[in-house]
Amino acid sequence: MQDVVKESESKMQKSMDALKMSFAAVRTGRASPALLDHVMVDYYGSPVSLKQLASVSVPDPRCLFVIPFDKNAAAEIEKAIMQSDLGINPKREAAGIRLSLPEPSEERRRELVKIIKKGTEDSKVSIRNIRRDAIEILKGQKKDKTITEDDEKNLDKKVQDLTNKYCSEADKLFSAKEKEVMEV
Repeated sequence: MQDVVKESESKMQKSMDALKMSFAAVRTGRASPALLDHVMVDYYGSPVSLKQLASVSVPDPRCLFVIPFDKNAAAEIEKAIMQSDLGINPKREAAGIRLSLPEPSEERRRELVKIIKKGTEDSKVSIRNIRRDAIEILKGQKKDKTITEDDEKNLDKKVQDLTNKYCSEADKLFSAKEKEVMEV
């Protein structure tokens, strides 16, 4: 019985983790190494994550500095960053690659808010789907007479409480990210 609740909570937490990761990849005016997490580099014919080929530091709030572990990969890393959807032009230097982040325009900020709003809604839909699946399992257990009607109601309430908790957490994350994106 409790396994259904624990499994639901685990799935809801994974949904929140995915939302946090997607928010980290949204480019605000502030530099973050997470912006480069999804960049794949063609390294000797194979797509490799940038994180595996270089270290990324933040020397100042509007700049990222990529230091390749293999100096021969610098050109491929630079090419992958230019081809990504980040809209950043890398500048190669002796020690690595510098990425200067321009200040996003008001219009771009509003687009980013729409993107994170959609991500938040998708996450909440996922959480509600997890709730629906858990309630279906509990109804099946009640029908099979493995749990009582009172147990089903109590567990339904626990699952609903988890759903409310994670949906409200998603809203809080959205509010914080919206504030960060709209900050000038």
